[in-house]
Amino acid sequence: MFNINHLTIETLKGRILLKDFSFTLNPGDKIALIGEEGNGKSTLLKILAGINVDDYVRWSGNIYTNEKVVYMPQSLSAEELQTGVLDYIDGTDPDFGEIYSLAADLQIDPALLSNERRMVSLSGGEKVKIALLKLLYAKPDILLLDEPTNDLDLQTLIFLEEFIRQCRQSVLFISHDESLLENCSTGILHLEQLKRKSEARITFSGENYKEYSAHRRQWIDKTNQKAAKEKSELHKQLEKYRRIYQKVDHAQRTISRQDPHGGQLLKKKMHAVKALERNLETKKENMTKKFEPEEAIDIFFEPLRTNPQRIVLDHHWDQLKAGDRILSQDFDLIVKGRDKIVIIGSNGCGKSTLLREIAALLQESGLKTAYMPQNYEEMLDYSKTPVDHLSAFESRVKAGLMLGALKFTAEEMTHRIAALSQGQRCKLLIASLILQKAEVLLLDEPTRNLSPLSNPEVRKILQDYQGCIIAVSHDRAFIDEVAEKVFLLDPEGLHLLDDPAQ
Repeated sequence: MFNINHLTIETLKGRILLKDFSFTLNPGDKIALIGEEGNGKSTLLKILAGINVDDYVRWSGNIYTNEKVVYMPQSLSAEELQTGVLDYIDGTDPDFGEIYSLAADLQIDPALLSNERRMVSLSGGEKVKIALLKLLYAKPDILLLDEPTNDLDLQTLIFLEEFIRQCRQSVLFISHDESLLENCSTGILHLEQLKRKSEARITFSGENYKEYSAHRRQWIDKTNQKAAKEKSELHKQLEKYRRIYQKVDHAQRTISRQDPHGGQLLKKKMHAVKALERNLETKKENMTKKFEPEEAIDIFFEPLRTNPQRIVLDHHWDQLKAGDRILSQDFDLIVKGRDKIVIIGSNGCGKSTLLREIAALLQESGLKTAYMPQNYEEMLDYSKTPVDHLSAFESRVKAGLMLGALKFTAEEMTHRIAALSQGQRCKLLIASLILQKAEVLLLDEPTRNLSPLSNPEVRKILQDYQGCIIAVSHDRAFIDEVAEKVFLLDPEGLHLLDDPAQ
């Protein structure tokens, strides 16, 4: 059992991320930690893992456990990336029998288990499997996993899903993949920063993610309907009070001094009116407050006049190459005006390379094209502010309004982009896509850094977009809801899939 008692986390600038939080992780729990970027999810996981975070937060409270806890970070350090695979697993006295047994369970190619292979040379899926092997080799009771789904292809995502569901250990994990959350979680911890990040809120639900999301939406709708009804009723009562007050006040000011009895009656009546005013003020203070969820972004693409039959791309590839290495060969791709296609494939198969080549081809076509790369530094100058970046496409006023609709605070709008979270940078790029008013969107893993709460909002605006989308994605919810056609890229070519789930 893992107990957290009265844990409070505060940034060095004084923003509260977590306040007086108590929680027990029980044997067999698979708890998903969700929330927008910058809300303290990774920080909480590091504190629970015993990692020093004093350089950017202060915390207080107590953490008790008599069980072995292991932690998987979001990414490997530069030193770990240059380490041989065996030394990464156990650099002292490896138990080869145990390592190979775990490798078989985790479907790891034994050829990888050598110091001849450096961690940096592995694919995203291979890194995650080796990292899991390292964790399990320590014989833990509790696994803390910080975004293990980053950079995974669909096949490895499904493997990881099954691993979390079936492992005997308790698991507390962060993920942006809604399908994995729905299929693995036995409970949800939701960290929020409300009222322009001035109020921290944490919610625990003993439901899986799908159930929690549905009940949360119902609760928000019910709460806001109740708040609207109470506000309307209070408005009517205040109007009634004002009419009574004005009538009594007028009577008091005009009553004759020769009618002292009537004056006394009016004085008593005014006391009753004042009491009514106090009751209404108390009622106002205790009214149900409208709940504005943190993820309630309000953005949309403006309507486009695009011809659905216009040929956006019609090209044949003899070879798709990365340097001298042939990734795929002998395939065609034809895309029309409002097609929405997604390209899938294993890590390293050339999907991003193909998307960049498509971008180069479309630059010559005359079509207005906007590109969102997987590496945000390709499109963002990290020394600039978000307002500066968007001002290249629109006025500073409209840039500010767009950022406000994306829930950026005034302070965040004028921070350097380097200080933003990956999720905020992702939203900034999506805002620039909208302001460019492009006819074609080229998107490389567009939802990979968005929280599972922001993702549905972004998928909805892409569903409604009236131009052409060519995307690379492993996000199953994105593929299901946005893609009209799904292509698999492999060494033999590009193949249209009848059933992308297979």
